[in-house]
Amino acid sequence: MAKKVLLCSVAVLFGLQAGLAMAANPDTGPGCGLGKLAWSDYKGQKEIAPQVLMATTNGTFGSQTFGISSGTSGCTNDGKIMAEHKTTVFASLNLDALSAEMAQGQGEHLASLASLMGVPAENHAAFFAMTQERYTSLVKAGETSPVALVKALNDAIAGHPVLARVSSR
Repeated sequence: MAKKVLLCSVAVLFGLQAGLAMAANPDTGPGCGLGKLAWSDYKGQKEIAPQVLMATTNGTFGSQTFGISSGTSGCTNDGKIMAEHKTTVFASLNLDALSAEMAQGQGEHLASLASLMGVPAENHAAFFAMTQERYTSLVKAGETSPVALVKALNDAIAGHPVLARVSSR
């Protein structure tokens, strides 16, 4: 019996916390997830009670996090953050090889990086040439981190007359 009371108390506290957070800005609601779907037919969606129920359901089942990362349960996921993260991870694992291939203007690692950055295969030659031409500014005498390299490459792509038009970034 004491466990039930404790569990109910914890659930109420979490519910109140979510409700108070939502009361400060009632227009935002709980976003997406199982809670949003399960309580979507409840009248008065902008009222505290249905929003607390939605947020509590999301928190209990962890569905909002899953929905956001998978693009399900009414959540959208355009993938930009994940794609940027994949590119940075790839760059950090292959920084030395990428640096050498950028200096040469060709290579398998550089081709993989171009693909991860959304450069179509038919424009890889332009990407290779751009990285070779701007090598010294992209790879600053051994001081470049993977994050800085990816940012510099994104900036270079954005300013390139051909790559800016064809890149999916």
